[in-house]
Amino acid sequence: MATGATNTTRKYTPKLSGTSVLVIGGTSGIGYGVVEGLIEHKVSNVYISSSRQSRIDSTIARLKGTYPDALGTTTRVTGIACDLGDEATLESNVKALYASIPEPLNHVVFTAGDALGIKPLDDVDLGFFKQCGMVRFFAPFFVTKYARERLVPGVASSVTLTTGGVSEKPSPNWAAITPWMTGLHGMCRQFALDLAPLRVNIVSPGAVRTELWDTVITDPKVREAAIETYAKKMATGQVGNVDDVAESYLYLMKDKNVTGTVIRSDGGAFLL
Repeated sequence: MATGATNTTRKYTPKLSGTSVLVIGGTSGIGYGVVEGLIEHKVSNVYISSSRQSRIDSTIARLKGTYPDALGTTTRVTGIACDLGDEATLESNVKALYASIPEPLNHVVFTAGDALGIKPLDDVDLGFFKQCGMVRFFAPFFVTKYARERLVPGVASSVTLTTGGVSEKPSPNWAAITPWMTGLHGMCRQFALDLAPLRVNIVSPGAVRTELWDTVITDPKVREAAIETYAKKMATGQVGNVDDVAESYLYLMKDKNVTGTVIRSDGGAFLL
């Protein structure tokens, strides 16, 4: 390009501009980071879903404080409560969630989770095992199944699910969770085939500094010690930050050449 010439064509940053995206689990942690990224990418409509309306309301208030110039102008954020933890209502609640969104969606992101069912194998019965997979496995199955009816047809639309490092590198006492997390790999590939040309991918984060640490380990000193322990298990030497891991989700929405793929954002933990 000659000196002084300008190029106003932008191919990369506008890829999500003007789209509509549903983020299930968008009130905290990685999901909240994805919502922030979508706002900064000037997505037209962001739908946030969580199990409790109070959490949705506080999240939207928090976003308004962070992005006062964007919300209501370039981006509209709408919250929809949806309980995914009850087997009896799971499928009907997913259908109702989609029915409450007026326009077609371009992307669906699933980052929802619940309390980690970490128990010794001898303490795991069928009821506990099945419940451990309700939000983390059965819910994303039905969310992805019914997404086809609401997504804009074509390769530009996508579903992005979430697993975890334990899906490939098991840890002691995670017997009730690891099978579901590993199963998500197969679910992702199967749906990428069955829903094609719609794209289905999955992100596998390692340890990430989120609000979950505060609820699992209430003592600040013990919590920081645990985080330091995890950091030593990573090639990067640090626990992941939400704003970095969220980039994986944004990437998978934007790259129309990726489907049936697992993206690791784990600080190199799988290498050690």
